[in-house]
Amino acid sequence: MSRTTIVFGVLFAALAFSCLYALLAGTVRIELSQLFAVFGGSETGLPSRIVLELRLPRALSAFSVGALLALAGVLLQVLLRNPLADPYILGISGGAAVGALGAMLLSSGRALLNASAMIGALLSMLLVFGIAHGHGSWSSTRLLLTGVVVAAGWAALVSFMLAVAPETNLRGMLFWLMGDLSYDAPYAWGLGMLAVGLLASMLIARNLNILVRGDLQATALGVNAKVLRVLVYVLASALCAVAVTIGGTIGFIGLVVPHMLRLIGVTDHRSLIPAAALLGGSLLLSADTLARTVMAPQQLPVGVLTAMLGVPLFLVLLYHGARKR
Repeated sequence: MSRTTIVFGVLFAALAFSCLYALLAGTVRIELSQLFAVFGGSETGLPSRIVLELRLPRALSAFSVGALLALAGVLLQVLLRNPLADPYILGISGGAAVGALGAMLLSSGRALLNASAMIGALLSMLLVFGIAHGHGSWSSTRLLLTGVVVAAGWAALVSFMLAVAPETNLRGMLFWLMGDLSYDAPYAWGLGMLAVGLLASMLIARNLNILVRGDLQATALGVNAKVLRVLVYVLASALCAVAVTIGGTIGFIGLVVPHMLRLIGVTDHRSLIPAAALLGGSLLLSADTLARTVMAPQQLPVGVLTAMLGVPLFLVLLYHGARKR
């Protein structure tokens, strides 16, 4: 049995466990027999409403956001050829944050908040690409520097908005900035974008294996590096924009998940892309379940839990990888 087969077997098992944990755990505990009865249609009481109306939509939202962030992280690390690249490094999350916090200051509804966050993310994407491209050729370094500067500008605006925000809005704004899946998130939108992103990424996976070796070698092997870089940038930015709109700014997933998989030997992007989506979705799903149960009935920002789960796991893998080398 190959290593890739084993890895995918473990990832699917982890996803199944995460899903069961998310549906069973909570202030009102659901038994496994009740869960089977809910999906079988024989249970229509309170357990059915809790599972189908509250926990299942939230679980689907958490999985889609985690998978989107991990997939965007894989693409951006190839595009920028930088191991520290993550979905937020180009300022997409900053633009979304300004849009979302602006809607919160106006006490807007959830639909307008989501729309404002998406508009801010897309505006940031166009701004970074326009400035980085300019009138000449753009490089990974130029794109990275532009993204960092634009992200710093958005961060200044976010700090200003938090400073002038009334006390009644401040807690909700801070929770959104640290990641918040505690509302009726548009999970169908996230799953649809995930399907599109996975399909598009798999179609260019072979070319990504070549692009990571450099533009010269890519050109020598018949890959149009310039067109591919633009495609990767647009795709990664769109994935990040949707993820931030649904769940707020949830850090760590997009940065660490691709490295975790590379450390255990998954380097071919034809395997790395779907594996990252599975691992990212499972990790965020588990973190979100802990966020709503560990101090119930109080809920924690899910971004805090992603770091608490991911940092030790990544350090253990890094340590064992160093010892093997």
